[in-house]
Amino acid sequence: MEGVYLGVTAISGPHIPSDMISVEETLYMNNNYLGVMISMLLLCSAASAVAHHSFAAQYDPDKPITLGGIVTKIEWTNPHARFYIDVEDDSGNVINWNLELASPNILVRNGWTRNFVGPGDEVTVEGTLARDGSKMVNALLVFLADGTQVMGNRE
Repeated sequence: MEGVYLGVTAISGPHIPSDMISVEETLYMNNNYLGVMISMLLLCSAASAVAHHSFAAQYDPDKPITLGGIVTKIEWTNPHARFYIDVEDDSGNVINWNLELASPNILVRNGWTRNFVGPGDEVTVEGTLARDGSKMVNALLVFLADGTQVMGNRE
């Protein structure tokens, strides 16, 4: 039976006004909408999976670095926690370095908290440089100015 929806009521019959939408057209539009929504969901999931990287893809294990500086910011978010330090170079220029850590979940399971350092703390960081030449390091060990190790392998 062919009909149209008027509000929530289906109307059918041979004298349906031409500006009303038939039941079949409504079902077709709903199926298209559902298809578009599922496609968008799948696209977003795939982009998120591709965005995550491996250590070897982003960092060069043959380029270790030690940096000393002042903590400016801490981000305790997924997929990786990170913090930033201002480091003075040989010319006296201050450069803000991005230091990547493990995920907050892994850090917490290993006994660390978001308060391992705070803005203004002086730290020394041992890590591995990013392959792309950016001011980014995978932080392996973090020490306070007094030598206390606050992040990394505790053994």
